[in-house]
Amino acid sequence: MATIENEINRRRTFAIISHPDAGKTTLTEKFLLYGGAITLAGAVKGKKAARHAVSDWMEIEKQRGISVTSSVMQFNYDGYCINILDTPGHQDFSEDTYRTLMAADSAVMVIDASKGVENQTRKLFKVCLLRDIPIFTFINKMDREARNPFDLLEQIEQELGIQTYPMNWPIGAGKEFQGVYDRGKKEIVSFTANNGSRQVEAREVDINDPRLAEIIGREHYETLVDDIELLDGAGGEFDLEKVRHGKLSPVFFGSALTNFGVEPFLKDFLQMTTPPLAREADVGTVDPVNDPFSAFVFKIQANMNKAHRDRIAFMRICSGRFEKGMEVLHVQGGKKMKLSQPQQLMAQDREVIEEAFAGDIIGVFDPGIFSIGDTVCMPKKKVRYAGIPTFAPEHFALVRQVDTMKRKQFIKGTSQIAQEGAIQIFQELGGGMEEVIVGVVGTLQFEVLEYRLKNEYNVDIRMEGLPYQFIRWIENEGLDPKKLSLSSDTKRIQDLKGRHLLLFANNWSIQWAYEHNEGLRLSEFGQN
Repeated sequence: MATIENEINRRRTFAIISHPDAGKTTLTEKFLLYGGAITLAGAVKGKKAARHAVSDWMEIEKQRGISVTSSVMQFNYDGYCINILDTPGHQDFSEDTYRTLMAADSAVMVIDASKGVENQTRKLFKVCLLRDIPIFTFINKMDREARNPFDLLEQIEQELGIQTYPMNWPIGAGKEFQGVYDRGKKEIVSFTANNGSRQVEAREVDINDPRLAEIIGREHYETLVDDIELLDGAGGEFDLEKVRHGKLSPVFFGSALTNFGVEPFLKDFLQMTTPPLAREADVGTVDPVNDPFSAFVFKIQANMNKAHRDRIAFMRICSGRFEKGMEVLHVQGGKKMKLSQPQQLMAQDREVIEEAFAGDIIGVFDPGIFSIGDTVCMPKKKVRYAGIPTFAPEHFALVRQVDTMKRKQFIKGTSQIAQEGAIQIFQELGGGMEEVIVGVVGTLQFEVLEYRLKNEYNVDIRMEGLPYQFIRWIENEGLDPKKLSLSSDTKRIQDLKGRHLLLFANNWSIQWAYEHNEGLRLSEFGQN
């Protein structure tokens, strides 16, 4: 029987991040192909598509061809047990991505070779920097027209403020894409398109082979020789320590769709990234191997299985070994409990498990007691991990049900979707739940809310946009918001935990509040 240490040391847990359409979901699927987790890649297409990406399970994702929730997938490859967290690329769901990055040990950043660094990439990268986690870059779509690779590296370094080290180097692009030069092996891997089956047709040729100019063409050969000389002469040194602290990003070029460069990237990545590392908690550093079981909730998803109306809490195990049926302490609730129906996931497919280890992501049945950021641990060694911040929504709407007879379903639906972190719900001071103010980071979340209430809870809603731009939590304890002197376009509200907040129409209203209420303290985010 494998020891706990051996099991934990073979774990690799990482998130894949990118701007929409950079090819993140396609790359994820190719990883799964290599692990034997799937046998056929499903293309993310429009409404008429018969197949969809295996990581996109929600119906609206299949219709729109986008990822709106984070998916979790586990598979084994080359002796490693890999947990992939596939995140939404769309900026309207960046909060879900932020929470997911809290559960990852490293990140793979996918960049479109023709577009370079895009807005959402910048946003997600900043989150990675906050976590000090290693970032590996896969520059995708080299089989299409692409920007100059030197320009791409320079843009990554300037815009994201991280050093880069190309592990391989592209030869041509688009129709002229000939393959890549592996800098470590000093070999050429030549490219032949083959419609993306599991093994791309590639052959390795030594850089000094006299036939090389014939294989890749004289012009490409001369360019490559010049590029290598420049890289080796003017480029920086590879430093694994810098990689592991998010200061240097190893860069790989390839094409996820045609499957070129994916397996070499996966192999190098697994060697460079680390097993689960120690995490900070209220009692100090928690060691993944030597400390008993502990985990935190980073995501809650209702109705993954519509037939069962279930709620799943996703937990990242931080230390020790989890066993089915073991008694744990839910720290925030202060109660001992057994985690019901522990399972590992492959998008919507689930498998009940007997055990799991630090680094693994497990889903457990949530009877409505968990919140995002909650800790579970062994009762004898109580630890508490820091909560996950709630970001300030930027768009607001008044939402009410059309049919007043469906009040119960409306309250249940909006509350459950809010507990998942997809939306935030607020009420008028002392108001009920017949109508709520919904706040979202991106407007597409309103569409998802309407769709899910209709399809999962059978509730039609009316939505009325509100003219507010900013929300702030009141930090002063015991302060009665009704006694505040505020501008006429400021609204006093409360969240589901009874905390008081203010909605502002503009920056001027915020300044007014500070100037007319001495000692007022406002925060841009609340703590879960």
